[in-house]
Amino acid sequence: MNRFAPALLAVGVLWSSVSQALDLEQRHAEALLQQMCARCHAVGKTGTSRNELAPPFRTLGENKLYDPDFMERLQEGYSSIHRFMPTFRFGRDDAAAVVSYLRAIQELRKPK
Repeated sequence: MNRFAPALLAVGVLWSSVSQALDLEQRHAEALLQQMCARCHAVGKTGTSRNELAPPFRTLGENKLYDPDFMERLQEGYSSIHRFMPTFRFGRDDAAAVVSYLRAIQELRKPK
């Protein structure tokens, strides 16, 4: 038996565990957004927003999602200038999961 087999097996198990945890976090974040935001926004990788003024979340863009203030705004109470949008507050872990999910679903922009 290969002397590296136990180490490779451990790496495989660890990788699988991390992958499953990330998948659970992604599903949790998507469920939160479905519950809180899908009334107006498309929250998945496909679909149109129910409200034509509400952008699909997959089009938010990296500028917003990599802004350090965005996660903080989610925790303090995120709302927009749109008067019909309610204010949503996320706990720290939920805000981190939502930001991770939103980053994962962003559409790739084609260069002009």
